[in-house]
Amino acid sequence: MNSMVQEYKRILVPVDGSEEAELALNKAVQVAKMNHAQVDILNVLDTKQYAGSYSGMLSGDAIFQISEDAQNYLNSLKYDIQTNDNLMDVEIHVRFGNPKNVIARDFPSEYKTDLIMMGSTGLNAVERMLMGSVTEYVNRTAICDVLIVKTDVNNNPYKK
Repeated sequence: MNSMVQEYKRILVPVDGSEEAELALNKAVQVAKMNHAQVDILNVLDTKQYAGSYSGMLSGDAIFQISEDAQNYLNSLKYDIQTNDNLMDVEIHVRFGNPKNVIARDFPSEYKTDLIMMGSTGLNAVERMLMGSVTEYVNRTAICDVLIVKTDVNNNPYKK
């Protein structure tokens, strides 16, 4: 193997429920299989999103429910990957915080991530605005390699 070629051992895939993110995950699974790498699927629950106008309204129960839903979503992705793609080395993570910082720096430094694979945008205009800026930020400031996946949304194996 050429010494210039990077071999990836830990691939981080941030997901947000958008199809773009799931397509990035599908590609990450293929890359992981070729590299015998681990896939970390991460869902960052943006605390700002829940703080703002809801600060008085959002109870501990609501926050628990939100993280529970995220956990269930990630578990179903993990199950699909282990069942359909036969990749067992998959970990799921739910974090609260600012997605930009968690994805670009905090998580990769904690878990020794060497590649981040993510979708280019979310699906609707708002998601595109939010995800687009997250993707851009991560691409610019991440502490490891970043691969932006631009894929055909008609080819999503996780679509139910």
